[in-house]
Amino acid sequence: MIPQLNKTFIYFICCVSAMGGLLFGYDWVVIGGAKPFYEAFFGIGGDPAMQGLAMSIAIAGCLVGAMVAGFFADLWGRRPLLLLSAIVFLVSAYMTGAVDTFIPFLLARLIGGVAIGVASGMSPMYIAEVSPSETRGRMVSINQLTIVLGILGAQIVNWLIAEPMPVGLEIPPLDSWNCQMGWRWMFWAEAFPAAAFLLLVMFIPESPRWLILKGKPDQAKKVFARIGGNEYAKVEIEAIKTAEEAQEHTHGLSTLLKKPNISLIILGVIIAVFQQWCGTNVIFNYAQEIFSNAGYDLGEMLFNIVLTGVTNVVFTFVALYAVDRIGRKILMLIGSGGLFAIYLILGSCYYFQVSGILMVILVMLAIACYAMTLGPVTWVLLAEIFPNKVRGIAMAVCTFALWTGCFTLTYSFPLLNASLGSYGTFWLYSAICISGFLYFSRKLPETKGKTLEQIEKELLKQR
Repeated sequence: MIPQLNKTFIYFICCVSAMGGLLFGYDWVVIGGAKPFYEAFFGIGGDPAMQGLAMSIAIAGCLVGAMVAGFFADLWGRRPLLLLSAIVFLVSAYMTGAVDTFIPFLLARLIGGVAIGVASGMSPMYIAEVSPSETRGRMVSINQLTIVLGILGAQIVNWLIAEPMPVGLEIPPLDSWNCQMGWRWMFWAEAFPAAAFLLLVMFIPESPRWLILKGKPDQAKKVFARIGGNEYAKVEIEAIKTAEEAQEHTHGLSTLLKKPNISLIILGVIIAVFQQWCGTNVIFNYAQEIFSNAGYDLGEMLFNIVLTGVTNVVFTFVALYAVDRIGRKILMLIGSGGLFAIYLILGSCYYFQVSGILMVILVMLAIACYAMTLGPVTWVLLAEIFPNKVRGIAMAVCTFALWTGCFTLTYSFPLLNASLGSYGTFWLYSAICISGFLYFSRKLPETKGKTLEQIEKELLKQR
């Protein structure tokens, strides 16, 4: 019998959890638009090392957040970690805009990164654990949708807050409103969605799968019953208990490092790192350099950034439609193969000094390709492929790997751009993408339409 799903309740709890993704996207990208203004304020415009540190310090915080989130998610539950991330986002948003010297600015960004690290792992994991199998891909992809909405929100806020700059100006004057107050309001604006997230998380239940893991089946049954009725709850709980009995009665890192879980961790780490090393995310963090090298001034750069954000959102909706219909593996292959071709052309255009609208189109194509494939599907796969008993710590390991990849990508881009040129940098990303295509074509399983317990049984049997 097909369960009568309470779609309103499912969408509510998934969308609330996904607000962690919205704040993740905003906090991660807001710095890109604020960059030329806070660099002038702190006097680091001519110091590449300090510029790179300002951009990447939040990612170091992500590593800390990701590292501790898995342990505490298995100990305390998923919901308390979502609450914690909301509080930290709120504190960081105020601190970042309130500081007057560079070291406290770095500290505030580091704290914000901790919140990103926690939310980036907890939001998709919570959604995967409460979503019915037939809609799980779409539900987890809502988290990616909120990430790109957060990115677009940050880009629009930056564009609206920044006062118009004279045409042809590349460095803003220190005494301008943008350099004195504008960049502060770009960060302060994050406090409003952070407060809403903090309030709404109080109204969602704990993950029923975590409740069963902690020996609380009656509480889990109530949550499952609200999702799909009593019969649905009974079936889900029986399936979880059967999967639990098939696994060893141990938890945590010791279980994770044993066969066959270790092979799943290797797969998850490669998926996570590839999502970053494919190179698309440098477009958001280093849009100023990318569009400046393509011939655009500061004012045009801020508008072009908004265009990339709109593209990101539109094609994430494509992913919501495709992920449960086309499947995860095919979308990962489309993404890696498509970016290989786009970066090859983009690098060639930089090499032959092509400028203007063609470069904007190529950047938007790269973002579109990423938004409907690698961006959301990575989070879906990471939330699906691990056994229930180790999902928290496994997600922490993979999220830590993802942010390590993001840190190395973000920090290395100015160095690569200086040594290889823009053309050489994008050709390098192109080579990474074709390598990912070849790996996924051989190693990546298809998880579309299966329950988490079915996926667990099949993957562990294959390994």
